[in-house]
Amino acid sequence: MSQPRAARIAVGPPGSPQWATDAVAAGGCEVVDIARANGLIWIDYQQSGQLGEVLKEHPNIEWVQLPYAGIEDYLPFISSERLWTSAKGGVYSGPVAELAIALLLGGLRYTYGYARKQQWSEDAGRTLIGGRVTVLGGGGVAQTIIDMLQPFNCHITVVRKHVQSMSGVATVVDVGNLADALTGADAVVMAMALTEETVAMIGRTELELMSPHAWIVNVGRGKHIDTDALVWALENNIIGGAALDVTDPEPLPHGHALWSFDNCVITPHVGNTADMVPALLGQRITANVKLFAAGQPLLGVVDPTLGY
Repeated sequence: MSQPRAARIAVGPPGSPQWATDAVAAGGCEVVDIARANGLIWIDYQQSGQLGEVLKEHPNIEWVQLPYAGIEDYLPFISSERLWTSAKGGVYSGPVAELAIALLLGGLRYTYGYARKQQWSEDAGRTLIGGRVTVLGGGGVAQTIIDMLQPFNCHITVVRKHVQSMSGVATVVDVGNLADALTGADAVVMAMALTEETVAMIGRTELELMSPHAWIVNVGRGKHIDTDALVWALENNIIGGAALDVTDPEPLPHGHALWSFDNCVITPHVGNTADMVPALLGQRITANVKLFAAGQPLLGVVDPTLGY
């Protein structure tokens, strides 16, 4: 049986937004100085190294809530000595999945091409309805993408580390069957955590397996795709196109080859925007503060051995 605990929550780093403090208060706890805290809500998105220093100085912190779903920048100091939670499991799933679907439709239906025209042109594009879609990833974003695809009556294949049935999916396979999952797909959507196993998961070999008309959409991490291989594939019309909310490197430098392709669309990592974060992450903070105080299991618990 769970036992309530004295939850003393700090918000960091100094100067963090008021909405984070309000989210803690909504969970029934008061924000305290980090020296007195046993829980830490970390809001800064750029200074992962600073968090490491803070935790070295404050061994009293038992639980850390991270602001991202992807936690690769924090892995150097994540260990089983503390409880860690992230934004995985649904915090940003809706907006990120929404962008993935928008990017996919824009590519398949050639709206990106039409947007560049200066006069009436011939018809182009393919329908998503009844198409074959391969989704790489099995987390909250992937499932939400799958849910949003249901009205299109797609045949959906999922590639994920741990094979298990998923709602709305025809086939779930492991990474060992990636080649079969890519062959014949009209679209490939990437929505997974970045780990050693998923770096450069898509390279020349994988791109050559895709249909010449297929679009690849990446809302996961830029390093999932070998960028040089993608440039080669677009130059040689190996695939239909690419829609990328994440790139490697990121930000993508001015003048990079990917900017030059009419069939490559790049958005600046805006699966969730700054305006969306307070409400979405605030709900997770409030929920976890309540659970932490009640001594109950938290949402979005990180497994240090898996890296997400």
